[in-house]
Amino acid sequence: MASPEPFRAPAAPVPPVPITADAPGAIPRPLLTQSWLDLTFLHWAADPADVAGLLPPGTAPDTLDGVTYVGLVAFRMHKVGWLRLPGVPYLGSFPETNVRLYSVDAHGRRGVVFRSLDASRLLPVVVGRIGFRMPYLWSRMTIDTTAYGVRGAAGDGARPGGVSVTYTSRRRWPGPRGAYSRITVRVGERVDEPTGLEHFLTARWGMHGAFFGRPMYLPNAHPRWPLHRAELVECAEDLVVAAGLPAPAGPPVSVLYSHGVPARFGRPARPAGIPTP
Repeated sequence: MASPEPFRAPAAPVPPVPITADAPGAIPRPLLTQSWLDLTFLHWAADPADVAGLLPPGTAPDTLDGVTYVGLVAFRMHKVGWLRLPGVPYLGSFPETNVRLYSVDAHGRRGVVFRSLDASRLLPVVVGRIGFRMPYLWSRMTIDTTAYGVRGAAGDGARPGGVSVTYTSRRRWPGPRGAYSRITVRVGERVDEPTGLEHFLTARWGMHGAFFGRPMYLPNAHPRWPLHRAELVECAEDLVVAAGLPAPAGPPVSVLYSHGVPARFGRPARPAGIPTP
C-alpha cells in the first residue's frame, strides 16, 4: 500500500465553526431521512499526519488539542428514505459498521470522512459504490442485545443488571474478504454533561467526500445525542487496518453508546451518497 501524502492544510482556511451539541440549523426539505439505532462509538487517538493523506482534497484532519481520532462505529440503520417518501422497511434497514475520520475544510465546516462502510444489504452496497462512489462493502452482520442480572452478593462487588450489545461483521465483497469485527459493550450510565471530547466525536453536522473526484459537503441535522458511557467487553477487529489506517495502539480512549436518533440530510452542492453517522 502506498504511503499517505504528507499533511497539508487547506488553502486559506478560516477558523473551524464551533462544536455544538445541537444541529446548527433545521433541514425542512430533506434529501434523505433515516434513523441510526443501537450505536456504539469506539475511538482511538491518532496523529494528524498519519491520516491527512487519506482525506478528500480540500480538507484537513480536524483536531482537538492537536490530536485527531479514528472512529469505529457499529449500529443499526433504520428506514432510509428519499425526499419526503416513507423510509424503506427492509432494504433501508440493516446493520452497519463504519471506520471514520474527522475533517475540516477551508470554509471551517467540520465533518466526518468514511474510510469504509460495511453493511449487510447487498443492494444498498451496490448503489452506494457504483452510483455514488462511497466505500460501501457487503458483509455478514448481526446485532444481539442481552440483558444481564445482578452478579455477586450485596456488599461483595455486586453488579446491577443491565444490557450488553454485541456487533459482529465479516466481509463478503469486494474485500479484503474476511475482514471482520466483533464488539461487545455493556451499556452504562446516561451522560448528562458530555465532555469536550465526547462532543467533538459525536456532534458532527456534515460529511466530507468526493463525487467523481470533486469535493462535496453534505449537511445533516438530528436531535441531540442521548449518550451513555459504556464498558468495552470485547473488541476483535481488523477493519481499521483494512481501511488503510495504522492498527489501533491499545484500548480505545472513548467508548460510548446511544439508543439512537432520527436524522435528516440536506442537499449538497454536488451529488452525494447515502450518509451514515
